[in-house]
Amino acid sequence: MTTMSYRRTLPLLLVLVLLVTSALVGAPPARAGACPTNEELPVPGAEVQKITCVEDLSVSALLPLGLTVATDWFGLNATGTVNPTAGPGIQIDGYFPDTPPPAPYAPNSFNGWNHDAQFVIRLPRNWNGKLVIAPSPGNRRQYSSDFIISDYVLAKGYAYASTDKGNVGASFYLDGERPGDAIAEWHRRVGELTRAVREVIHCHYGRYPERTYLFGISNGGYQVRYALERDPRLYDGGVDWEGTLFTRNGPNLFTYLPTALTQFPIYANPASTPEQVEAARQAMLVAGFAPGSEFLWPVHNQIYWGLTQRIYRLEFDPDYTGLDAEYDYASRPAEVKDAVGRVSLTGRIRRPLITVHGTLDSLLPPATNADPYVALIPPRQREKLHRYYLVENGNHVDGFLRGFEVAGLPIFPNDLEPLLPCARSAFEALERWVEGRVRPPASGLITRDKVDLNSCQLP
Repeated sequence: MTTMSYRRTLPLLLVLVLLVTSALVGAPPARAGACPTNEELPVPGAEVQKITCVEDLSVSALLPLGLTVATDWFGLNATGTVNPTAGPGIQIDGYFPDTPPPAPYAPNSFNGWNHDAQFVIRLPRNWNGKLVIAPSPGNRRQYSSDFIISDYVLAKGYAYASTDKGNVGASFYLDGERPGDAIAEWHRRVGELTRAVREVIHCHYGRYPERTYLFGISNGGYQVRYALERDPRLYDGGVDWEGTLFTRNGPNLFTYLPTALTQFPIYANPASTPEQVEAARQAMLVAGFAPGSEFLWPVHNQIYWGLTQRIYRLEFDPDYTGLDAEYDYASRPAEVKDAVGRVSLTGRIRRPLITVHGTLDSLLPPATNADPYVALIPPRQREKLHRYYLVENGNHVDGFLRGFEVAGLPIFPNDLEPLLPCARSAFEALERWVEGRVRPPASGLITRDKVDLNSCQLP
């Protein structure tokens, strides 16, 4: 999911703003330069677009120009992560036609457009002939992968693009006419952007991209899986970084989050007896949460579990009137399961896919979101197209390695390993796999002797 309640995480936001501001002190700002016009470099199907030329497409240089938004990517990387310099190029911002959802839905407000289906496209001056599409995580906007993916791939010479997937924020479920429509739109928007960017690249560089890769985290990872199953002609492969799993009959979010909402209050209640605490803990483990992840449960209970259960239940089952902690997916009507089924994964990947997941992920535990997806692949006879790397002591977001408190709850950076460098190593392995026919290492567990924010060796 990688979705946070802005109201509940205000302390985190304030700390991030201070960190970003201090990081930019003394940094030379990028300068806008001469650019092609919209008429010279049109984005097919776009209703509105604007073009900016900059001397550096790195997020640190784009921030002072208002060409990225720090709050879009807060919490996704650890402090101390070093990014390469992206270099000069062109940024195109804009949006595709879309019908606004009813109030109280709040559309994407960037650029003052108040319009969903927004996108960002970045075209480096020193292009390597290839393209990376990064579907946004959670219900975040088009800049949410800027720090973790855009800088990295632009420095390698890739063209880069991302989309807000057509709806944003904690009320995304209001979009669409029937249950599941909002998430179904995500897939359409990713394909729409990919097709448009290919034409932009052809217009700008004089040729189509030789390779097109997907690289996504959380809901972005889910998009990678789905696209390689359903729309493989557009892509050559992808990295699924802790993707969400939707399946009609489970597992899915609704088969384990209600357990967390029910059992964690008992587990954390000082008045509970030792027997009650242990029974609640065992129920959490049976639901799929990893042994050893208990120290992460308080912050996930405060930030993630309740909000995630509620907004995705409203997307698929808006007629439910009970408590979300008591939600029983198995007993819900067939039409609810059909709505989930419309956007479910099958495991029938048609292009190389590498999955990276943390063993201590306490929002999308591997036992409920990665392992079951991997199990879907062999029955489809697609296991030769897949690798699965578990990162020991990795959590859902690397931001918890920062070493400060979130909403008064202590974070334990020495107990966590970052996933970002492992995801980047997986992407490099994907390049060798697709372009050099060098098969990646066998699936396995990634272990490290010490925390390393900037490198990771696959098994």
